[in-house]
Amino acid sequence: MYKIKVNENHTFDITKETMEKLDVVETSANKFHILQDHTSIKAEILNADFNQKMYAIKVNNNIYHVDIYDALDQQIEALGFEIGASKQVNDIKAPMPGLILEINVKEGQDVKENDPLLILEAMKMENVINSPRDGVIKSIQVKQGETVDKNSLLIEFEA
Repeated sequence: MYKIKVNENHTFDITKETMEKLDVVETSANKFHILQDHTSIKAEILNADFNQKMYAIKVNNNIYHVDIYDALDQQIEALGFEIGASKQVNDIKAPMPGLILEINVKEGQDVKENDPLLILEAMKMENVINSPRDGVIKSIQVKQGETVDKNSLLIEFEA
């Protein structure tokens, strides 16, 4: 059983059997055609961080941020421990190319986990980039109105 969290708002469970029953065809690298309930769906994996189990997926031109929790992650969470790797993030990189609409922090500022750091517009959607952990902002590498490429360094935390 996998627990899936989409855009930090929606959580649902998926079994391995459900995944195996999906009618999915990979049309090219990281691009898929899905047929569900006689409806055609196009999906593309824009960004994949396998170690942190975090993905940016475009489905029919909408971008979703997806976190996947396997059985071990769920047991760790149930015990009240933090999930290790995700709390060690020291820099924030652009998950996709886009335009910096707003920067909500300053260098030297203390932030808490899930505080909004900046807003990145990509494909006419505003994506709020939240802090992955508590920390202090070491540097901000972008300016409001600047266009960034995928994986561009946006913000660094003090270690």
